[in-house]
Amino acid sequence: MSSCDRRPGQVRGTAAGGAGFTLLEVMVALGIMAIVLTGVYRLQAQTLTMSMETRFYTQAPLLARSALTRYEENARREQRPLTSDQGDFGREFPGYSWKIQVDESPSETLGVDISRDLKRIQVQVLSNQGQLVYALRTYRFVRE
Repeated sequence: MSSCDRRPGQVRGTAAGGAGFTLLEVMVALGIMAIVLTGVYRLQAQTLTMSMETRFYTQAPLLARSALTRYEENARREQRPLTSDQGDFGREFPGYSWKIQVDESPSETLGVDISRDLKRIQVQVLSNQGQLVYALRTYRFVRE
């Protein structure tokens, strides 16, 4: 078929009425789609991770204060000294747990008599088997 034999609108190398894409064009299009979809998947995964971390770091300070308050109330009610302990937050916050560590906090500035009653209390709230950790440190004067 010479250029004179072509019908108007017919592209060279195609049969009459058979317009379409070549294999190379389809492969290039699929490659571009694969690259774009991989980027979208990574963005979605990163968004989910950031959302989970944001939720944790928003709730953790409240949970730490709550755990410390309950812990101190139980110690007062049972009239026992403050000692290290751990637990979880039950069905309300599944996957979240807490640890409380109580240590002596000697201070030369306060003197021996007063610093004997000073306790350093470290509260940790953990999520995802310890992948996310929030720590709260406070000091209390406790007469024993």
